[in-house]
Amino acid sequence: MAHLLGAEALHLEYPTRVVFDSVTLGVEEGDRIGIVGRNGDGKSSLLGMLAGLRSPDTGRVTMRGGVHIGVLDQADTLDDDATVGATIVGDLAEHEWAGDARVRDVIAGLVADLDWDARLAALSGGQRRRVALAALLAGDWDILFLDEPTNHLDVEAIAWLAEHLKRRWAPNAGALLVVTHDRWFLDEVCNATWEVHDRIVEPFEGGYAAYILQRVERDRMAAASEARRQNLARKELAWLRRGAPARTSKPKFRIDAANALIEDVPEIRNKVALQSLAVTRLGKDVVDLLDASVAYDGREVLHRIEWRIAPGERTGILGVNGAGKSTLLGLVDGSVEPTEGRVKRGKTVHVATLTQRLSELDEHLDDPVRVVIERLRTSYTIGTGSKAQELTPGQLLERLGFSSTQLSTPVKDLSGGQRRRLQLLLILLDQPNVLILDEPTNDLDTDMLAALEDLLDSWSGTLLVVSHDRYFIERVTDQQYAILDGRLRHLPGGIDEYLRLRSRALNQPPAAAPAAAAPASAGLQGAERRAADKELAAIERRMARVQQQIDADRTALAEHDQSDYVGLGEKMAGIGALETELLELEDRWLELGEQLG
Repeated sequence: MAHLLGAEALHLEYPTRVVFDSVTLGVEEGDRIGIVGRNGDGKSSLLGMLAGLRSPDTGRVTMRGGVHIGVLDQADTLDDDATVGATIVGDLAEHEWAGDARVRDVIAGLVADLDWDARLAALSGGQRRRVALAALLAGDWDILFLDEPTNHLDVEAIAWLAEHLKRRWAPNAGALLVVTHDRWFLDEVCNATWEVHDRIVEPFEGGYAAYILQRVERDRMAAASEARRQNLARKELAWLRRGAPARTSKPKFRIDAANALIEDVPEIRNKVALQSLAVTRLGKDVVDLLDASVAYDGREVLHRIEWRIAPGERTGILGVNGAGKSTLLGLVDGSVEPTEGRVKRGKTVHVATLTQRLSELDEHLDDPVRVVIERLRTSYTIGTGSKAQELTPGQLLERLGFSSTQLSTPVKDLSGGQRRRLQLLLILLDQPNVLILDEPTNDLDTDMLAALEDLLDSWSGTLLVVSHDRYFIERVTDQQYAILDGRLRHLPGGIDEYLRLRSRALNQPPAAAPAAAAPASAGLQGAERRAADKELAAIERRMARVQQQIDADRTALAEHDQSDYVGLGEKMAGIGALETELLELEDRWLELGEQLG
C-alpha cells in the first residue's frame, strides 16, 4: 500500500492545557480510520491538522504529491444565496452531472427530498448539512476527512453513507478519516481505530468492536486505574459478543480471547427482575393507544394506531423525519390528543421525556450543579434485588462523567454534552416509571454513551427511544417499531427489516389509492385467508428454529479451532445459508402480513 499522508511530532496546546504532545502518525492507501475519544480531548483538532486546516505549534504534516483531499468539518460555510443544485454540482450542465453514476447516487441518497432550485437560506440546519455532505461526496478525492458526518442523518441515510464509503474506492485505494460517535457506523466502515486520549493518539486494528476488545486487554494488562471505564468497556464487549455476533466476526482477533475476557460478565440486563419491578411500580396497565388517529389541518399523520405498552417494555421507534414519531410520543405522554380513537393510561403512570431542547435548563443557568440536583432528591436507587444500590446525586453525576470539582460549576458554564447529561439526571431523580428518550445521544462521546447505556440497564420502568443512532437503539431496547405511511408496524427483524421495507417502498410506484381508502372486504377471504394464516404460523415456527440454529452455530464457531481455516470457512458458509433462509422467510412473512392486513 502506498503512503498518502504523514504527521511527525505534532504538538498542540491551548493557554490552559496541552492537547497533543509529539504525536506521529501515518495514513496509507486503503486505510479507513475511525477517530474516537472523549469530548474535548482533541479529535476535531487532530482532523484539522491532518487536513491542513490548522497548524500545529510544532511538528509537521506531509502529503504525497498530487493527492486530493476533501473535508467535511462542523462549520456551516455554505452560501445562503446559492441553490441546492449549484452547491452540489456547480455550473455543470445537467447532461454532464447526470451521466456520472456516483453523482446520481449521492443525490438520491442524501438530497432526493429537497427542491433542486431552492436557495440554501430557506433550508433547515439539518438540510444544509446534507447538502454540504452531498457536495463533498460528488467530488473526486484521494482522502476524505469527515467530522461527525452522521449528524442530522436518519437511519436510512446513515446506512446509505456507510455503503457509499465502502464502495467509493477499491479496497487498497483512497483513504478515509472520520470523527464520529456513531458506533455502528465505525464498525461498518472502518478497518482501523485511533483513540485520542491523554495527549496521545493510540492506534487499534479494526472497527469499534475490535477496538473495545483491545482496549479491555490493554487496561487489564496494565492494571489501569480507570476501573470504572474498564468495566463499562468489558460490559459493552459482552453485549457485542452476545447480542451482535456478526460484528465481531469481521475484525481480525481471536474469538476465544474475547470469550475469556467476558466469561465472568453477567447478562447485560436481568430482564426477569426488571420486568417484575416494573409491574410493581406500574401495575399491569401502562398506556394503551386504541385505534388512535391524529390529523393536523386535515392531513392525517397517524392512522388507527393500536399499541398496548407493557410494564418494563423497552422499545425503539423508527421512521423518517416527519413520519410522526414526535406525535406518537405525544400521544403516550399526553401532550397530543387523538382526533379519533382514544388513549388509556394506568393510574400510577408517571411519564418523563428527555427532549432535544436544552432550553429546559434555562431556569437553572446561574445555579451550581450541586444546588440544582439537591433540590430534587438526596438519593437514587439503581439495580434490583440484592444488587440494588443507593447512590447520592453526586455519585450518580460521577457515573455520568462529572468530576467532583464540576459539582460547583454553574449550569451556564457546562458544555453541551454535560448539559445533556444533567438534563437526563434531573429526569431520573424525578423517579418516572415511563421514560421517553428523544435523540438522547446528541453531544455525547462514545464513553459517555456507554455510561448512559449502563445506567439504563438497571432502570426498571418502561423505556421508549427515538434515535438515529442504530447502535444505541439495538443496545438499550428489546424490540423496534416503525411508523410507515402513518401506521405503527412491529419489526421482528429489527432495523435491517426497517431498511428493507423502506427500500422496497421507495423502489415501488405509488399505489392508485391509499390503503386506508380500501374497502373493508379487500384482502384474503374464506379458505384463502385460512390457508394464509396457517402458512404464516408455520413460517413463524420455522423462523424461530432457524434463528436458534444460527445462535447455536455461532456459539460452536467461537469454540472451534481458530487455526482450522477450512473448517471455519465451512461453518461460516453454513451460517450464511441459514441467514439467507431467514431473510427469505421474513420477506414471505411480511408479504403474508400485508395480505392479511
